[in-house]
Amino acid sequence: MASFSFSTQGVCSQEIHFELDAQNRVHRVNFIGGCPGNLTAIGKLVEGVPAQQVVSLLKGNDCAGKGTSCADQLARALEQALAK
Repeated sequence: MASFSFSTQGVCSQEIHFELDAQNRVHRVNFIGGCPGNLTAIGKLVEGVPAQQVVSLLKGNDCAGKGTSCADQLARALEQALAK
């Protein structure tokens, strides 16, 4: 498994940690800061899901007109990880 850290921008959480397996499935998503209940739930919902599918589901999700959200930031982080 490859581990990744992503510094968020424009949201309450400050950082996202996650892993991708050899098939690019998402594992062990952990948000630092933000709304613990919602962000823990996101981590559980995406566990084992292909990263590209998570990107398709979450990219562009907006929080209170911020132009982004913690879910959107996870999608951006996964896109960066997939590009490496």
